[in-house]
Amino acid sequence: MSQYTQGPQDPQGPYGQYAPGPHTAPSAPPVQPHPHAQAPAQAQARNGLGIAALILGLVGAISGIIPLLFWLAGVLGLIALVLGLAGRGRAKRGGATNKGVATAGAVLGLVAMIVAVIGAVITFRAVGDAVDSIDKAASGSSASASPAPGHSGTSKGAAGKAGAASKDRTKDKPKDKAKDKALAPGDTAVYDDDLNVTVGEPQAYSPGPYAAGHKVGNHAYKVTVTITNKGSKKYDATLATVAARAGADGREATEIYDDTSGQGFTGQVLPGKKATQVFAFDAPADAKALTVQVTPGWSYNETQWDLPF
Repeated sequence: MSQYTQGPQDPQGPYGQYAPGPHTAPSAPPVQPHPHAQAPAQAQARNGLGIAALILGLVGAISGIIPLLFWLAGVLGLIALVLGLAGRGRAKRGGATNKGVATAGAVLGLVAMIVAVIGAVITFRAVGDAVDSIDKAASGSSASASPAPGHSGTSKGAAGKAGAASKDRTKDKPKDKAKDKALAPGDTAVYDDDLNVTVGEPQAYSPGPYAAGHKVGNHAYKVTVTITNKGSKKYDATLATVAARAGADGREATEIYDDTSGQGFTGQVLPGKKATQVFAFDAPADAKALTVQVTPGWSYNETQWDLPF
């Protein structure tokens, strides 16, 4: 073989490519894409507005049921309504996935606001009623005088006998303010709630052998007090107090307690019913009249009757 003879060459592969020979390093195979390669992750949903609206709306609706928390229900309800509507808008744009939760939060927010308005009306009305009750208790229920037949509505001891002209004027105005002057025997004090109190004429009274409150040498007199409930609500008669004064110096006349007097009113008087009780008082021997004071209750004004003997 000639020295110029070439050595064996690498045979060509198909399509004109050289196949790797014994002295040629094999080339790296081409990289193929992985069949299970994942696509880029989607943006995370932002559901905070809907969740916050639901929580605030629920708390607001519950707060509206609790007295004096209507203001909290209104504030939370308004915030829940705004957040719920914002959450719905975000869900429509694809930024959130809890459209139903946001809707529920908005609805609860609206409910909380309605409950807050109702609670405010109830609270303000209750406060107004309480203030009116306090004012009534402080001022007392006033009474008008309804004269008994044959009376002019004025006390005989305080005003004396009235003239014919005065009687005519009294007939035109049968009810005078009882708190300004004492009433006569048989006159009726009519209070604002249609509670009627009548005190009859004084009568001589003989205390029992075991009576308490009678002093030897004094005279005893009894009066009949009648309470008629012409109003629409029941009246607690146990709250009524009856006292008296007698003598020129107006000293307190001691109440006499025995088996027929001094028991006081008991129980309640229903609308349309009446209660009658007898009270006996010890008066000085020289007393000319007995002034009886009746107070139907702590919210009523006192009314006085001037009862001449």
